[in-house]
Amino acid sequence: MSDMINVDLVDLDLSADTKEAAARALAERMVALGRVTDLDGFLADVAAREEQMPTGLDGGIGIPHCRSEHVTEPTLAFGRSAAGIDFGAADGPADLIFLIAAPAGADDAHLTILSSLARKLTDAEFTGALRSVTDAAAAAALIRGEEAPAADAPGAADSVAASAAASTDAATVTEGAEGGDDADDADDRVPDGPFRIVAVTSCPTGIAHTYMAAEALENAGRDTEGVEVVVETQGSAGFTRLDPAVIAAADGVIFAHDVAVREKDRFAGKPTVDVGVKAGINRPAELIAEVREKAARGEVTAAARPGSTPVDRAGEPGEGYGTKLRKWLMSGVSYMVPFVAAGGLLIALGFAIGGYQINEAKSVTEHFDWGQVDSWGALLFQIGAAAFGFLVPVLAGYIAYGMADRPGLVPGFVGGAISLTIGAGFLGGLVAGLIAGGVVLAIQRIDIPPVLRGIMPVVVIPLVSSAVVGFLMFVVIGKPISEAQNALTDWLNGLSGTNAVLLGILLGLMMCFDLGGPVNKVAYTFATAGISVAAPSDSAMKIMAAVMAAGMVPPLGMALATVVRKKLFTTAERENGKAAWVLGASFISEGAIPFAAADPLRVIPASMAGGAVTGALTMAFGSTLRAPHGGVWVTFLIGKPFLYLLAIAAGTAVTAGLVILLKGLRGPVRGTESSEAPGGATTATTGTKQAVAA
Repeated sequence: MSDMINVDLVDLDLSADTKEAAARALAERMVALGRVTDLDGFLADVAAREEQMPTGLDGGIGIPHCRSEHVTEPTLAFGRSAAGIDFGAADGPADLIFLIAAPAGADDAHLTILSSLARKLTDAEFTGALRSVTDAAAAAALIRGEEAPAADAPGAADSVAASAAASTDAATVTEGAEGGDDADDADDRVPDGPFRIVAVTSCPTGIAHTYMAAEALENAGRDTEGVEVVVETQGSAGFTRLDPAVIAAADGVIFAHDVAVREKDRFAGKPTVDVGVKAGINRPAELIAEVREKAARGEVTAAARPGSTPVDRAGEPGEGYGTKLRKWLMSGVSYMVPFVAAGGLLIALGFAIGGYQINEAKSVTEHFDWGQVDSWGALLFQIGAAAFGFLVPVLAGYIAYGMADRPGLVPGFVGGAISLTIGAGFLGGLVAGLIAGGVVLAIQRIDIPPVLRGIMPVVVIPLVSSAVVGFLMFVVIGKPISEAQNALTDWLNGLSGTNAVLLGILLGLMMCFDLGGPVNKVAYTFATAGISVAAPSDSAMKIMAAVMAAGMVPPLGMALATVVRKKLFTTAERENGKAAWVLGASFISEGAIPFAAADPLRVIPASMAGGAVTGALTMAFGSTLRAPHGGVWVTFLIGKPFLYLLAIAAGTAVTAGLVILLKGLRGPVRGTESSEAPGGATTATTGTKQAVAA
């Protein structure tokens, strides 16, 4: 913070009587230092941020802030008002005013300033020192942390929500909050401190939903008096474990996940709420209230039994087999997706560089000419084909892992590899993974003498389970599955005319139903399985094209709607609409989630209608696609690209038109806000009682 504030950015006698005047007085100091290039433009951005939710905090603190294209570098200005200025805090006017300015797009800088400042404001000694300091230079030094507050400084009122201070490297800290009074009715918190909640979020791809749910839970915790929430995000790139001391001190646990929570035993013995990841996005305040109620009733989860599995330990008591099966399958899909993306795009690039005969090229180990384009095309194709070769084994291995933890990996991978060998393909991998997990679970339930337990995980379980799975796949069920796979392939190859269009409509509806959720993933996995062979059929590539085109429509449709009828959307939704253009063009359906979460009865039907139109047109036009991802950025790899883009445009127009019509019948919406999440992802929050903590 040393470069963000100096003596020229401090006003200890702020004479403004409104928050607008206070912001202008402090912003003028930024303009004088060249930190802000357009005063009015910057103040408009500050005002837009204020419209989303009040920036006043309990304890006499106001933190107006924004990201703006008129800011040249992250800057903090401080003003002290003797009379107090109303920034919307419940406990009255603010006398300590902090204006925070960050350059547009500088999310990391913006969040760093906010979280660093919030941590300081939790210290009553620090805020007391700011109220008593008489010199502007000393005030700037205090804020920069260069001068310790005087030990006898006057005390301060309660400061900013304590949850900001609890932020850890594992937590997602970001601007925006979901308001709501749900948690206010929960039982009183523990008298000697806040009610501490630890949460884990995860989704099949570990990208958008994971971090949106984490943001929503943290923000809802900040909005709920007497609650601290710290989140561990378990994404596809791995996760940073919460400090064991933080878990031990927690009063409750929230799991918002669509794949098995890793190392779930760490959280045993505490009141626990276990839901899907979208519940964490859509109703975080309710989850906080629920876990507090469970704590008040004394409900806790039992410690995991020896030999139990991640999915056995997931969910509430009495959770149905169907829910567990979905989580097992999603575990496999979540680990398979990176292989699909990497392998498929490399294969597509190989075709783009070397032509569609590149799959017949010699191995690059036998022939590779540094100066020939075809050699580079063959290299990319063969690397991609190698990555694609792992799809079915990884799918099977991690389905078994979801069922039986680490011991399931070996028989799962073996079963998946056998599935490829016998031509059972994707269906064989699904079955092999489930069988492998079941066999390991059965072995783990056998009462083993203590002398043999040491060799069970490294010798006995891998040996016996692999032998059983291999026997079943080679001799018993492999051939029927292979025949079913071939029949499915023949059916797809025979699709034409009306049948193909109907399939396109169905795939479009599935892609847009839950915007990256399980139904979306079923359609996507079905499409990628068809192109995961060395020479995919024309029908398989048409299906892939229809799936990707339909998945692009919801965010593009929402983005278009926010441009055509701005009055139907809040300021924050219009900002999310700008991001949705890029997300939609990149085939990230989750870009429409903020809109769907805030208004599902209008947004989801409109998205499904547009997706169905796009899927049908893409199949009717006969567009093909070999790449499993990429959006418009891989248009040069698409067969009949202009008709393909026309299908996307038509679906986008249908979605935008329908959502405008449905929202227009209701009129302008108020009280529904959305905020941008880290890394370009977005989240949606609703409610009218909202407070800022980041």
